[in-house]
Amino acid sequence: MQERSSVDELAERLRSELNRYSAGGKLPSSRVLVEQYRVSPVTVSRALAQLAAEGLVVTRPGAGVFRAVPRTTAAPVGDTSWQEVALSADAATGLVPRSVDASGVLVSLTEPPPEVIEFTGGYLHPSLQPEQALAAALSRAARRPGAWGRPPMEGLTELRSWFARSIGGSVTAAEVLIAAGGQSALTIALRALASPGAPVLVESPTYPGMLAIARAAGLRPVPVPVDPDGVKPELLADAFRATGARVFVCQPLFQNPTGAVLAPERRGEVLRIAREAGAFVVEDDFVRRLVHADAGELPRPLAAEDADGVVVHVCSLTKATSPSFRVCALAARGPVLERLRAIQVVDTFFVPRPLQEAALELVGSAAWPRHLRAISTDLKTRRDAMTTALALHLPELSLPHIPSGGYHLWLRLPDGSGREAALTAAALRAGVAITPGRPYFSAEPPAGHVRLSFAAVAGVGEIAEGVRRLRQAADEVL
Repeated sequence: MQERSSVDELAERLRSELNRYSAGGKLPSSRVLVEQYRVSPVTVSRALAQLAAEGLVVTRPGAGVFRAVPRTTAAPVGDTSWQEVALSADAATGLVPRSVDASGVLVSLTEPPPEVIEFTGGYLHPSLQPEQALAAALSRAARRPGAWGRPPMEGLTELRSWFARSIGGSVTAAEVLIAAGGQSALTIALRALASPGAPVLVESPTYPGMLAIARAAGLRPVPVPVDPDGVKPELLADAFRATGARVFVCQPLFQNPTGAVLAPERRGEVLRIAREAGAFVVEDDFVRRLVHADAGELPRPLAAEDADGVVVHVCSLTKATSPSFRVCALAARGPVLERLRAIQVVDTFFVPRPLQEAALELVGSAAWPRHLRAISTDLKTRRDAMTTALALHLPELSLPHIPSGGYHLWLRLPDGSGREAALTAAALRAGVAITPGRPYFSAEPPAGHVRLSFAAVAGVGEIAEGVRRLRQAADEVL
């Protein structure tokens, strides 16, 4: 983190001094810059690379670094209005339009300004990420024989075996594909299992990124309500009968956004209902490794209890490591596996081998279980700090379920307030970013909600301050 900050600072200083040089003029050598700014050669190299990427300087091997010559003519402005007709052509065929609202996804991906406390983040704060273990794993992986060669299309056998063991049951390495993160795996699954225009059953509320995937594929998301015990089996059966859907997407463990865990008595019912409907269950097991210290024994994945190939299972290493460590398993059995494999190969060929090798190095190291224990304790501490602060300062926000895993809380606004958007805007003005609940519903929501993440902040101090700022916003609009 310190090296990154030094690079940014040096790049900014060099950027501000570029006007001292004429276009095409040569900058001082790297050695001179090291002595002048008292930084390392690596920092100078990275700062110059950053300026080169911005088009401000040009590097000529053996000659040095020169200020780039600015373009003298502006690029012509084209007419893209024709695209409105082309992108709306689906309507003429009777299919579901593929226009996509990605705002619900971007909320958790966009980094707010430094002065804003981030209750929107979908990934661990850098202080919680295993950066040293990742760096060591990547370094060791790069030295493995064949590490830079082409991997098997399905993924490295050893990594597929590790994922198969972590899923459990009778799942084997032959039934696992390695994909580039959970979002990619869910995209592959929905494209493989449903044709454009078809209905797909989803939990309500549910992950906005999955709704965006479905709509991008021309599918029709149909909501099935959840409660603190997960999806309601009787409503799931009704939805299958009413729509003829052949796919149900769910998160049985620490569901996003409610944090619900599918109750033991409902697990077999969900599989039975889907099997009788001749349908697949896409199980997004996205935060199994973000369990809190007080959770107790976790239920097995649905895939571990499925002998008939009903479940297509998705599980990723990303949430427990880093947003850039996009290594995921996509598991299925039966003829559907070949279709999943074909779509993956067409879309991405394969996950880069160095990343797969690094995943093997990481999960096989002593640092991996230590990291999981550490984040388990830390996430519980953060969850407790946020729930305590909310109960003290914002008792009017209802918290129907306190999860024992994951990284967020799902709060219901006072009935009849209708102020979800207003509260989100007021919170940002007060210096805290929160996630509105509307994007989590595929149809009209029953009430206003907000989602608060406690994983992306620096610590419990920021959580307390963020809730204080949210109180200020609530006083303005609620």
